[in-house]
Amino acid sequence: MKTKKDTKGLARRDFFKVLTAGGIGAALLPLTSQFAKAKTLVSSQAEKPKTNIDDALAYPTTENSMPGLYPARVVKVQDSSSFDGKNIQKDVVYKMIADGMLALTGAKSLKEAWLQFVKPGERIGLKLNPIGGTLLSTSHEVTQSVIEQLEESGISRSDITIWDRREFQLHEAGYTPERYPGIRIVGTECKDANDSYYDSNGELYSLSRIDKDWFYWADVEMEYDAYTMPYMVNDGKYSYFTKILTQEVDKVINIPILKNAGASVTLCLKNLGYGVITNTSRLHKELWAETIAQVCAFPPVRDKVVLNIVDGIVGCYQGGPGANPQFILPFHTMLFGTDAVAVDRVGYDIVIKKRIEMGVQEEDTERGKGFMRLANSYNLGESEIDKINLITL
Repeated sequence: MKTKKDTKGLARRDFFKVLTAGGIGAALLPLTSQFAKAKTLVSSQAEKPKTNIDDALAYPTTENSMPGLYPARVVKVQDSSSFDGKNIQKDVVYKMIADGMLALTGAKSLKEAWLQFVKPGERIGLKLNPIGGTLLSTSHEVTQSVIEQLEESGISRSDITIWDRREFQLHEAGYTPERYPGIRIVGTECKDANDSYYDSNGELYSLSRIDKDWFYWADVEMEYDAYTMPYMVNDGKYSYFTKILTQEVDKVINIPILKNAGASVTLCLKNLGYGVITNTSRLHKELWAETIAQVCAFPPVRDKVVLNIVDGIVGCYQGGPGANPQFILPFHTMLFGTDAVAVDRVGYDIVIKKRIEMGVQEEDTERGKGFMRLANSYNLGESEIDKINLITL
């Protein structure tokens, strides 16, 4: 595949300095204008670009569809000993997850709790968030505890996949075969052992990992330069879903981090909405909230994500979705729920309260909750805090 010719912007060495400092995903968002020439095609400045959300909503729901088995129920587990100032305490995290699962399900045993969502023989995908590298990614203590409890419930390691949008970010965050033997670790955007994104025919390796039968179409597009294209996979008006989600896993356990995105949050819905499709930079300016909610309304997401576990042992209140050390702190918190909208709403209050406390935001704004209200309108979950059954342990 031939990429568009380079546009003016940062020099390549400066681009990769930014990536190293804050993570690829974090770098691409604020620098998009320097890497790409926007060509927004809308009929009216007063209207949002059109999308194919109606196609998604036309599919009938299933017994697994969002908001899942426990609509509008969220469990918040807190333990001040989960982080000692230097390290996350694995044994404490394991217990927090066990307590959260039992409280969410009302099950008599941990195995019974897990088997409400997954069964032996099913292919289970753990959707992580590794954008922050070793500074702020889904923690190994949380991931390892989830895997252990799945195994204790009869799930084989060979049926577990750790995945995210960018395979190399998983590796950079320490998600390697050596650390997780017997578990598949994969991403949509990938490169070979020589750090090349292109095969011998000049085609992006990532093209073989997207499913063109499933796509999010939006009437907005960008031209990407040669350095950005490997992180987008394709340009144009189509964002294709990853085959990891559509073909290679049966159930998804979503494990995002408790962190901000400006005066909003990037938790369950954002980890899915922008984490399972290609060609996303074009969507940020005009359709940030819409993309988060609408992508989650498509069956590969809506019908497969059966559980959300927010890793809030350590999170951030500013500088997200990347990792800026001065804004990273321990929340000592984990959130559990099948209702991703409700979980995000509870997490939103935690992050915004901290932002106000730290003086980076004066007050809450309705705009920050926009994507949750949209998701609610698509019947994906509950966005009103007074309608959420919050159980705090």
